[in-house]
Amino acid sequence: MSEHLDPLARRLGAVMVRRALRVTVAESCTGGWIAKVITDIPGSSEWFDRGFVAYSNTAKHEMLGVGLATLDTHGAVSEPVAREMVLGALQHADARVALAVSGIAGPGGATPEKPVGTVWFAWALPDRPVETKRLQFAGNRDEVRHQSVRVALEHLLECLGEDGVG
Repeated sequence: MSEHLDPLARRLGAVMVRRALRVTVAESCTGGWIAKVITDIPGSSEWFDRGFVAYSNTAKHEMLGVGLATLDTHGAVSEPVAREMVLGALQHADARVALAVSGIAGPGGATPEKPVGTVWFAWALPDRPVETKRLQFAGNRDEVRHQSVRVALEHLLECLGEDGVG
């Protein structure tokens, strides 16, 4: 599946280099897949600083500074948590661009309010408010995770003023 993601990462790298920007990622349900796709690109150390795989609530709190009250009130798969994850990634990295993903890839972990395939995203760019988005994906665990990586990269390209599709 990742071969379809490589072109997105290559295009992101070209944009980041052209704009002299670095990116960091905070991942939960994608488990480091975004960082893997990025670091599969030769030379990505020029524009990728680091990735945080914060799978547990404790990791989200300790690594990214997500508030315990935020986690208790909203749950890990929520807009406030995705927002705090992306801001925490920026605080703990040498980057000016960040993205965060938290979701339920399944097969377990779902609730009626948050079924399998529910994913929250957040993107932070210089001089712009944080952007968040909730999507509902269909498919098995790998398919939900793959779609999450694709959307995270495509939308980051769109936020940077580039066409993310392709």
